[in-house]
Amino acid sequence: MALIIILLITAGLAIFVVSPLLAAEGSAMVPIDVTPRADLKRRRLVLYENIQDLEFEYKAGKIVPEDYERLRTSYTGEAAQLMLASQELESMTTDEAFIEREVAARRARRKVQAPVVEDYVCAKCGFENPLPVKFCGECGAPVTPRMRARSDK
Repeated sequence: MALIIILLITAGLAIFVVSPLLAAEGSAMVPIDVTPRADLKRRRLVLYENIQDLEFEYKAGKIVPEDYERLRTSYTGEAAQLMLASQELESMTTDEAFIEREVAARRARRKVQAPVVEDYVCAKCGFENPLPVKFCGECGAPVTPRMRARSDK
């Protein structure tokens, strides 16, 4: 009896381990917003996190002052470039904005996406969080994702 239980548990674990390898290629993909604005927001959040990590490691004594200054200068320059790119994107004419939306829509149609996409827009401040988050990246308010159907054209 114990041998049968051990065999059943072993078979169950083997199926659990092998099933992701046998799944269809597009079935496990997480939909990613491919708009330029969302990409800039994602890159900005990653960069800010890197700067915070750098500050923490410097204060903890893990980084020598020369490396700290070099990395801080590099991150600051990259942040300035992202800010300029964000300002340029926001100052687009209506025609340019229309073209960017169309390009983003076509890219999204080419990607394999789940039938339902979640929007992580803060109800308090309206910030469009680029990543699945529990709290808003701008004001810190709890974010509940809104479900919207994927548009198939």
